[in-house]
Amino acid sequence: MSLKLTGTERSWVLYDVGNSAFTLMLSTIIPIYFNSIAGEDLSSVDYLAYWGYAASIATVLVALMGPFLGAVSDRRGMKIRLFSCVLAVGVIGCAVLGFVNEWLVFLIVLVITRLGYSLSLVLYDSMLVDVSAPHSMHTVSALGYAWGYIGSCVPFVICLVLILGCDSFGITMGTAMTVSLVIIAAWWTVFAVPLLRRYRQTHHVEGRESSLNAFRMLASTVRNARSEKKAFVFLIAFFFFIDGVYTIIEMATAYGEAIGLDTTMLLVALLVTQVVAFPCTIAFGRLARGRNVIRLLMVCILAYACITIYASVMDNMTQFFVLAICVGMFQGGIQAMSRSYFSRIIPPEKSGEFFGLMDIFGKGASFMGTFMVSAISQVTGSMSLGILSLVILFIVGFLLLVVVSRIPEPERCHDIGSSA
Repeated sequence: MSLKLTGTERSWVLYDVGNSAFTLMLSTIIPIYFNSIAGEDLSSVDYLAYWGYAASIATVLVALMGPFLGAVSDRRGMKIRLFSCVLAVGVIGCAVLGFVNEWLVFLIVLVITRLGYSLSLVLYDSMLVDVSAPHSMHTVSALGYAWGYIGSCVPFVICLVLILGCDSFGITMGTAMTVSLVIIAAWWTVFAVPLLRRYRQTHHVEGRESSLNAFRMLASTVRNARSEKKAFVFLIAFFFFIDGVYTIIEMATAYGEAIGLDTTMLLVALLVTQVVAFPCTIAFGRLARGRNVIRLLMVCILAYACITIYASVMDNMTQFFVLAICVGMFQGGIQAMSRSYFSRIIPPEKSGEFFGLMDIFGKGASFMGTFMVSAISQVTGSMSLGILSLVILFIVGFLLLVVVSRIPEPERCHDIGSSA
């Protein structure tokens, strides 16, 4: 982590600091606000279910639109234009959320906001090949995750003080939420400006391909992935285990609210998750150097399976704090190592299209998990069973990683400091 970043690399990392503020709000304060809006109309089970359905719809839309958007963005000069458009959708939607007080409209605006946010990350991740040299991509990528965790705490603490102290400030909770969401939108925008100003697209395709050709490019990417057996099986494994990880992140606060835990302490606990994730992400990055990354990922997956079982029987605030700390210990590590390991087993000359495909697997992953939790909770009437179902995703991901470990390494070798 001692690499001295260039100005463009710093700008790229800073966008993670900006958008992560919305990520933290999305997993903490926003579901609590939604609960206050929908409290009189929805039961606790329905509240958790509809929240999960909205998350699932958003991720499906990203999965459908992301590949096409990514293919079109490969044309000369298109990436920054498309990035600016989806960024605007996300930022404006974030601010608008604070002015909505009807639960169904709130969910609709939230889906649109999440769409802009997630699509901006599809383009953001693909920019890494333009902003950083191959030998520094792993470090720059890890720093994005790490600084995103800790940087997002700054506006979050400001918003938390504003919301919890709204009576002292002489404003209502609704007003405090409105101001908070506007603050997050402004923070997001400010930290996006350096990237908007510095980014230059150096890798692109020539010509003015039609939309049909964009889809043909996607089909070609999928064929290329299937020809790389180790990378292809890893992508499938990644889809399952990261699905479970993202679902836990997505629904932690909603679940805590649904089982009646104190709102203030929920927010403090999830702030602890961010603080713990910062050093642990860096530690996993260093631990992965020269070690078997597949085994480290398996350790993380087993840890998440245990976390899920623990969450299904959790019923008090102390247990939620333990859960928050455990999630923070493994959250950044499993994300950072997945990205760095994938970069080792793919053809380096096709890294753009392969990472584009991985990004879709990651961003679209939480659909299955959130849908499982929502559907099983409603059908059985038990939120604990809904949460417990996520263990299936971790088991499948773990078994597929066992398969990955037995597939021979590609003959090419491009060292990023880890072995399979």
